[in-house]
Amino acid sequence: MPEIPRTRPIAPWWHTVLVMAAIAGLSIAGHRQHGLANLHLPAMSSQLSSYLTVTMAEWLLIFVIWLALKRRGLRITSLVGGRWDSTKSFFRDLGIAVGYFAVVALPISLLADRFGGGSKDVDVTISPRTVLDLLGWLTVSITAGFCEEYFFRGYLMQQFTAWSGSRPVGIVTQAVFFGLGHAYYNKRVMFTVMLLGLALGLLAHWRKSLRPGMLAHGLVDSVGGIIAFFWGP
Repeated sequence: MPEIPRTRPIAPWWHTVLVMAAIAGLSIAGHRQHGLANLHLPAMSSQLSSYLTVTMAEWLLIFVIWLALKRRGLRITSLVGGRWDSTKSFFRDLGIAVGYFAVVALPISLLADRFGGGSKDVDVTISPRTVLDLLGWLTVSITAGFCEEYFFRGYLMQQFTAWSGSRPVGIVTQAVFFGLGHAYYNKRVMFTVMLLGLALGLLAHWRKSLRPGMLAHGLVDSVGGIIAFFWGP
């Protein structure tokens, strides 16, 4: 990103291993529970408990990355790039996000539904059923929009690019790990998630900013939950 030279890693290798281990732990937990990672918090529906679990875990990872940035005297926004210094700049990125949703995310999502097989069982497990669940889903969707773009297209893409000396390697590698981070789906759906991650990586590289991708990611997740709430099984 603009404020950090591509040739310089953000953090030492062990820090990246720690971050990736945490992401892997969430993914494995989701795979075993056939949905999002869930601490089974008391007095909550399974859906709401899983949303809160993932929200807390993802913001904790942001904190861990922030500690590494702080040691180098960098702000947390150093990885985000771009600026919204006017209403026009915000709506420009929002328009790009909507375009990504229509041209990239929607066709790939339909492809996942067509060939994903068991993904529908997972969707039923994690989809919101009550109004409170829906509010929780929107919260975790906004969280994922910011945090997952920050993990994958910000932190990991920068690390892999710096270590390999190649931006294409950084873009492709983060996409692979993005797909692996969704192990609660089957292999075919995970592949389509990798394609989404690849497209988001290219978007971040093109715009030199995570902002359009964050908006697009949050929009895709939010719309998916809203559709499942009103028209799902």
